Amino acid sequence: MRFTLRQLQVFVAVAQQESVSRAAILLSLSQSAASTSITELERQSSCQLFDRAGKRLALNATGRQLLPQAVALLDQAKEIEDLLNGKSGFGSLAVGATLTIGNYLATLLIGSFMQRHPESQVKLHVQNTEHIVQQVAHYEIDLGLIEGDCTHPDIEVQRWVEDELVVFCAPQHPLAKRGHASLDQLTEEAWILREQGSGTRLTFDQAMRHHRNALNVRLELEHTEAIKRAVESGLGIGCISRLALRDAFRRGSLVAVETPELDLIRQFYFIWHKQKYQTSAMREFLDLCRSFTTGIRRSDEIVLPSIYQADA
Repeated sequence: MRFTLRQLQVFVAVAQQESVSRAAILLSLSQSAASTSITELERQSSCQLFDRAGKRLALNATGRQLLPQAVALLDQAKEIEDLLNGKSGFGSLAVGATLTIGNYLATLLIGSFMQRHPESQVKLHVQNTEHIVQQVAHYEIDLGLIEGDCTHPDIEVQRWVEDELVVFCAPQHPLAKRGHASLDQLTEEAWILREQGSGTRLTFDQAMRHHRNALNVRLELEHTEAIKRAVESGLGIGCISRLALRDAFRRGSLVAVETPELDLIRQFYFIWHKQKYQTSAMREFLDLCRSFTTGIRRSDEIVLPSIYQADA
């Protein structure tokens, strides 16, 4: 073969970064070495892989066709290297998780995975649904755990477990005594919500789409913990996953407000690129996630790994 795995590694990095200089930094190479590698790969194959616009490089049609095959080959080469070094083949795994899953499930599941495979190296990226979908689409992470819809044509989507949002307030709020609220009552309140682009906000907006009156959205925050603190302080009411609220409800620091007129059920999903090679680590991690939700009706009923329960 006229190409090397190192050339493919540089090609993938440049494709993802759309820049030779950024790819060189990522791979701890000089810019000239990275540039030479791409030039040699194109010369040896007698085809151009990038369209060049100033310093920016964008994949052309041939490059886009090569990218998933190069990523798959590099993943398989890494598994071979691990096996030859006496490892189990569970080398590295990059997981993306949306905020609810990332903050309340993913770290514990990754901890359980690493206990089973202590030689593994796992990276967790916590972003909103929009960002995770883009990272999967560009092969920047191996798989995603998301709480919003994904319609990207290149991404495989599989259902994981059901989740439910719930409206909540501080214990001293008037709605806390009632325990429930109508749509008309909800529109009279000040709201503290997740930002646009998050799966939580999308589910909430869809549930409220038929109501004619505009909501008074006092704050939009990117983190569920910040929303909980703001609601506890009496700044308004919120709506996030029951999973994120179960400890607060147990302590009584926050109170659920039932809303029979709203459909706040949604789904957690696994996503990965359709053309991505599934490594042993990916398959094992997916099986682990599914094992913790076997027979579970809703995400807040998940029993977390026992090694962490003493710290919960």
